[in-house]
Amino acid sequence: MLKVESIHVAIQSVIALRGLSLEVADGCMVGLVGRNGAGKTTLMRSIMGHLAPTQGRIVFDGQDLASLPSHARAALGIGYMPEDRGLVPELTVQENILVPVWVSKTLNAAERLAFIYQVLPELSDMRERRALLLSGGQQKLVALARALAVGTRLLLLDEPFEGVAPALSKRLAEVIAGLKGSQLSVLIAQSDLNHSRRIVDSEFVVERGANVTPLGA
Repeated sequence: MLKVESIHVAIQSVIALRGLSLEVADGCMVGLVGRNGAGKTTLMRSIMGHLAPTQGRIVFDGQDLASLPSHARAALGIGYMPEDRGLVPELTVQENILVPVWVSKTLNAAERLAFIYQVLPELSDMRERRALLLSGGQQKLVALARALAVGTRLLLLDEPFEGVAPALSKRLAEVIAGLKGSQLSVLIAQSDLNHSRRIVDSEFVVERGANVTPLGA
């Protein structure tokens, strides 16, 4: 499904990724583990087209993503949950969930919402609440829902449990674990795998922008 081949990425002349490689197979959950600053977010942003590799390739379902703008990558069925959540404060929960669906030419808003509220029924009760009135943990749930709304084939989850109270962290883990066994592929970036080690099929460790273990180890 996703293959990252020896990519190098620089941010303002600082090299952030140094030949990083990984693979996420169809229907698999893969953990990307590394301390803060190791390059996890840089990889996620590179896959989404926010950063351009200077070397290497990112291939999704056999297609080199280099020529595709960010919005076109989302249209391929890739959902992205950034570490900082990235919600629009003045929009409601439901509006935030639908933002990527509104620009899609293939997704049906009613169908995607029905799926989201089935997976995350607690969000249905707060659908009209503005995002700025939510707790940090609730915002994480909405950010996950937004990624799920458009991510029909691949989910990129950047530190989904970071800064979340234990109860909501457990809830996030339950929702993500519930996706296992579906045809959805998931890449989870974390500083450790305490919350998800039991559900990932393989893990990659990154340090200073490079792999530090054999691929798939």
